[in-house]
Amino acid sequence: MKKHNFSAGPCILPQTVFKEASEAILNFNNSGLSILEISHRSKDFVSVMDEAQKLSLELLGLEGKGYKALFLQGGASTQFIMTAYNLLQNKAAYLNTGTWSTKAIKEAKLFGEIDEVASSADKNFNYIPKGYSIPSDADYFHCTSNNTIFGTQMKEFPNSPIPLVCDMSSDIFSRKLDFSKFDLIYAGAQKNMGPAGTTLVIVKESILGKVQRQIPSMLDYQVHIKKDSMFNTPSVYAVYVSMLTLRWLKKLGGIEAIEKINNKKAETIYNEIDRNPLFKGYAEKEDRSIMNATFTLTEPKLEDLFNDLWKAAGINGLNGHRSVGGYRASMYNALPLESVEILVTVMKELETQA
Repeated sequence: MKKHNFSAGPCILPQTVFKEASEAILNFNNSGLSILEISHRSKDFVSVMDEAQKLSLELLGLEGKGYKALFLQGGASTQFIMTAYNLLQNKAAYLNTGTWSTKAIKEAKLFGEIDEVASSADKNFNYIPKGYSIPSDADYFHCTSNNTIFGTQMKEFPNSPIPLVCDMSSDIFSRKLDFSKFDLIYAGAQKNMGPAGTTLVIVKESILGKVQRQIPSMLDYQVHIKKDSMFNTPSVYAVYVSMLTLRWLKKLGGIEAIEKINNKKAETIYNEIDRNPLFKGYAEKEDRSIMNATFTLTEPKLEDLFNDLWKAAGINGLNGHRSVGGYRASMYNALPLESVEILVTVMKELETQA
């Protein structure tokens, strides 16, 4: 039986993608070869990379606007250092909203002064800071759009006087935004886009080439742009599955269509968290993530019973991160509404048995 997968990542992908991707492992494009063994220079894979890049820009509404899409390796963690390597000459501004932005700040400090414009560390990152100002003399402003561990999400983005860089690893392609506000977006694939192993970078070419330092080839965006993400052997299978997922999203109706589904899933779980006296949400209501609902039990003695109930219902990956505790329901694009409804049924069942 297929489990209801609420894992924070790697995450569930569309069943049609799983099927097509599994077939390609045995015979890709009727070539008699597996996708795992074809050359990344072959016509078949070059076509995959081209389509993946094109779909990324198309779905974000950035085609013909001076942006390039790259599929790189090393996850978002490599992007923490890569953005600074390419953009930070003297000073950069960072918004600290959780574990991942804290790590990004740590890496950026290797290259220059960091102005932490605001932080929600005072309340263990259960809210998004507001009312901060962005220094106009910094090289760029960096933020994290969604915080998987704490279940918070930026609902609005500032009109930045300097290039705007955003880590969208856990909510890219999930909601409508004016993506042209951003000069650089990066996202690990393993939440809304594909399996672990590749990272999407969307970068406006005009912001590059302005730092004075020499940049190692593997960390230089311009090198990867010139080589169409083929400077080194890319993660062939991860890029292929990402392309299939982007195809699925386009066929569904794009970001506008999936946002409606995601909002319904989030509404369903948060309504139960707020209604049921046995549960309490972790994040401030106005900053709740539509991707990751974090919550705790109001009566810890019920933990074993609740765990037994959701596991018996075929639910997987509901445990919260150790820094928050409790539970975390990750509801990425491919998670069906039905799975959320089953979780809510279990939460109601706990109420009747308590």
